[in-house]
Amino acid sequence: MDAFEKLFNHCSFTGRSGSFYGYEGLGSIYWHMVSKLLLSIQENIYATHGSNSDSGEIGRLIEHYYEVRAGIGINKTPELYGAFPTDAYSHTPKYAGARQPGMTGQVKEDIINRWAELGVIVYNGRLSFNPVLLRKSEFISEAGTLSCYNVAGVACKVNIPKNGLGYTFCQVPIIYTLGEANSLKLIYDDGSDKTLK
Repeated sequence: MDAFEKLFNHCSFTGRSGSFYGYEGLGSIYWHMVSKLLLSIQENIYATHGSNSDSGEIGRLIEHYYEVRAGIGINKTPELYGAFPTDAYSHTPKYAGARQPGMTGQVKEDIINRWAELGVIVYNGRLSFNPVLLRKSEFISEAGTLSCYNVAGVACKVNIPKNGLGYTFCQVPIIYTLGEANSLKLIYDDGSDKTLK
């Protein structure tokens, strides 16, 4: 062990290069770690939801989720963030704006979290929807349209009803509407449909 330590100086290894740059200093907000925390909370919400846990526990986890999410760079003004807020940056020191762009890990976690907020779950090759994290404030108060590209790559418009929300998954339009009971309506290419309850 002494020989290993003498050779590698393992006790003083920081996990980074031997010299630090200003954007990696102490006192920084580490955006990627905030996204990792958000992902961890989201995973615990879905792991807890559907089990025998009480709804109060899940409700508190959801509150914490959105408190952490409010701190993510995308929710900041450009002046406060120090850059365009939808660009992923690794660190923001107290004395300066965002530093070290191109943190693809943060982008990945933010996308995974957004799919989870919409309730999209892919497990064992099956797609399901469980929008336990979705807020009612995301539903539109007036009817509108969703512009997108269908699976053939053709631009199309999909009507979104009042109290609805629309997005695409693998270029397939998904429309949520607020209602009294859960159901799923599948609309096929030929115009026929099937409702599952």
